Amino acid sequence: MKLREPREKKCAVFRYELKYLITRGDAEILKKRLGGLLQKDAHALPSGAYKIRSIYFDDYWHSSYQEKMAGTLLRKKYRLRIYNDRDDAINLERKLKYGSLISKQSALLNRTEVEMLLDGEYGFLLKHPQQLCREFYCECTSKLMRPRVTVDYEREAYIFSPGDVRITFDMNLRAALLKFDLFDAKLPTLGVLDNGEIILEVKYTEFMPNLIKKVLPQRTSQLLAVSKYILVCDKVDQLSKPYWSD
Repeated sequence: MKLREPREKKCAVFRYELKYLITRGDAEILKKRLGGLLQKDAHALPSGAYKIRSIYFDDYWHSSYQEKMAGTLLRKKYRLRIYNDRDDAINLERKLKYGSLISKQSALLNRTEVEMLLDGEYGFLLKHPQQLCREFYCECTSKLMRPRVTVDYEREAYIFSPGDVRITFDMNLRAALLKFDLFDAKLPTLGVLDNGEIILEVKYTEFMPNLIKKVLPQRTSQLLAVSKYILVCDKVDQLSKPYWSD
């Protein structure tokens, strides 16, 4: 499978994003209800899903974590991301969030650049042809940005052209404990969510079609405010701190 190479966006294009925490049974029911409307993501494996691994960065003050927990209206996160343990499409991404609106900007890196970045060598970013990399250099040097957590999960994705809707089911969310090897397919990880719960994400640009809206979970009871980044950070912190720290 060859994943598409992202083009750097000169300006942020915001989309709406809704998140839900659902059971596997609810996920299967939802997929059957939407089956006649949606198309499978073109990048899915024959199994229907694909693996995502991300390394999230945060600064010395853990600002990304603290701003999320405080409900800051405008915030951002940086991460490295690969698909299916491959190194032919490695993305440096910046995710901006303004309330329920999100925007993602991407820059393509090669494996050598990523290994330098994870070793704390940021100098190459300053002369990188993509603006996002140069801006990340400023963040790394002025705010002491460092890898914070490694996140693994499998994603099953669907698209619906009217409204530019994308629906994803993120399964088997896992955390690597204090390990930042982006390319180790056998990296030991621990489960984060209880009882095999699934994170349902719904993104759309212009409008939410009524056909989709009617089958989604009730927002008042199941809308998820906590991000994967927060869930994994809490899990890692819980398991890595000394037992006497409480």
